[in-house]
Amino acid sequence: MDAEPLDARAGRARVRLRRLRTVRAWAFGTAGLLLAGCASMPDSGDIRPVQASQGVDSQVRVFGVPPADKASPAEIVDGFLEAMTSDDPQLETARKYLTEAAAKSWKPGSAVTVLSSGLNRVPNRGEKDPEGPRWKVTGKKLATVDEHSAYQPETGAGDYEEFLQLVRDKDEQWRISTPPSGLVLSESDFQRIYMPVNKYYFAGGSLVADPVYVRQRTDPDSRMDPTTQTVQSLLAGPSRWLAPVVESSFPTGTELSPGTKSLSYDGQNTLRVPLNEKAENVAQPQCKKMATQLLYTVKDLTGSRLDQVELVRAGGKSTSLCSVSEVNAAAIAGRPKIPEFQYFVDNEQRLVRMKLDTSSEEQQIRPEPVPGPLATPPGFKVRSAAVSHDERHAAVVSEDEHALYVVPLVGGGPMPQPLPIGRGGKSAMLTAPSWDASGDVWVADRDPQSMGLWRVPGGAGTPEKVQVAGLDGRKITSLKVSADGARIALLVAEADGNKILYVGRIERPDGKGDVSAVSVRELRPAAPQMIDVTAMSWAPRGRLLVVGREKGGVQQARYMLADGSMVAASLPGATGLSEVAVAAMEDEAKPKPVVAFSEDGIVWLPPGAQWRTAALGGRAPVYPG
Repeated sequence: MDAEPLDARAGRARVRLRRLRTVRAWAFGTAGLLLAGCASMPDSGDIRPVQASQGVDSQVRVFGVPPADKASPAEIVDGFLEAMTSDDPQLETARKYLTEAAAKSWKPGSAVTVLSSGLNRVPNRGEKDPEGPRWKVTGKKLATVDEHSAYQPETGAGDYEEFLQLVRDKDEQWRISTPPSGLVLSESDFQRIYMPVNKYYFAGGSLVADPVYVRQRTDPDSRMDPTTQTVQSLLAGPSRWLAPVVESSFPTGTELSPGTKSLSYDGQNTLRVPLNEKAENVAQPQCKKMATQLLYTVKDLTGSRLDQVELVRAGGKSTSLCSVSEVNAAAIAGRPKIPEFQYFVDNEQRLVRMKLDTSSEEQQIRPEPVPGPLATPPGFKVRSAAVSHDERHAAVVSEDEHALYVVPLVGGGPMPQPLPIGRGGKSAMLTAPSWDASGDVWVADRDPQSMGLWRVPGGAGTPEKVQVAGLDGRKITSLKVSADGARIALLVAEADGNKILYVGRIERPDGKGDVSAVSVRELRPAAPQMIDVTAMSWAPRGRLLVVGREKGGVQQARYMLADGSMVAASLPGATGLSEVAVAAMEDEAKPKPVVAFSEDGIVWLPPGAQWRTAALGGRAPVYPG
């Protein structure tokens, strides 16, 4: 018998579909009225099979259908695979396809395997098997979501293979005795069931986004709503990848007060979070940092206004541990200052700045040379540049790409001496530099004889070469450090000439800025769907804006989470974009537009509008960072 994809069997017998297919229900309006969907199938009407190719519908709810009496092994396998996609409490229907022992031991919340398309299943014949039929389930593995809810893209061949052993139970019914260790879902089912959210942890004095996935509705296993799931994940600690460079303010063992299944706002937009006894005796400064982590995490999930978070003692005491307002949390979070200007290199190879006003329909954009030594005649010719977050210094690469200078943007005086980077202190092919929020400058040398990643502490110290684990001799063509200084995005040239985007973790083992100890670890693909990336930049909420193309596709600009999963947001008219820069911070009162280098010069994208020209000609647009 040949392998048969689940999503290719729409024409099979309707009688079987009535017994085996899950039922999908659509919720309309705020009342959540279910027009269809129950634990049993109707006696008449056209039944549509569950297909991985149907796409994502966030209003679809899926309820499993239990196995029919005397169901065949094939029907048991099909029914179980589809019941895994259901919203049944504790996934009760899926467990009915398992033996009694397997149903008790199965832990669907331990991990999720995401497949790029539907599952194939085929009986594993040709082997003596006294226990009963054995079915092989295969597919193309896209990613896994681990027990910490962290998304991990597949980097290898991506072949998934699992064997399901069937045995007869005491009632002579076929049941599965060896289920997968967790859930196995197609990409479309995964996107329907789960949604991305950032948890926030501290690195130094800054908050760092840690992307995870939670259920869009009540979790069938824990019975927690999405907000409570997210808070529980925050309390459990950061993902394994990010854990070496961040810390949580919550004491070890802090959990939600026992029995907490739902968290909600009160009339004053305050979220009250009850914690167990582990949080009883924390000092006020630490407590406020805990509340700050919660405020930013829940705001990221809900997208709604949250004015305050209050932490409450456990045990029904309902007394406040501490509270933090949105204004207080912004100060505790160490957010970089809101950029005042956008910068680019004009046709005369000068670093210039401008102000783009997204609130004005009609405006005259007048770029002006930046102040300081760069504006002093005869003027320094700039190839690329980066501006510090406080906008008081610029790191500029010379026209010939051989030298890096850190230049003040206030006051006068002569140009400083170049920084000694590269072999013998002389570099040959420098990338555009980047600043982190602590004031360090990062740059890469593309010279094949001396290529590598360099860091200039404080923008003025002795440059130090940074070890990048997993680079394996490949050339860095572009880089961008996150504002929090915990991660770095690297464009790396592959042997076929294509450029692949990676994100690495910046480790400072002693935590005291020992330059010699700084390294970049665990590179992971940040845009695995794209075979060639031409430009990238960090965006608000720990995302990346990536310009590139998928296999067989045209150039596009998409927002990606730093874990390599795609966010459902893209920019219009991406064809022709060469470089992209985005604001390092999002301000709801004064949103910052995307700025790009295109065939028409420097262009910008007001929210909800089309691209506009800011300057004819020019290149290398950047925001501070």
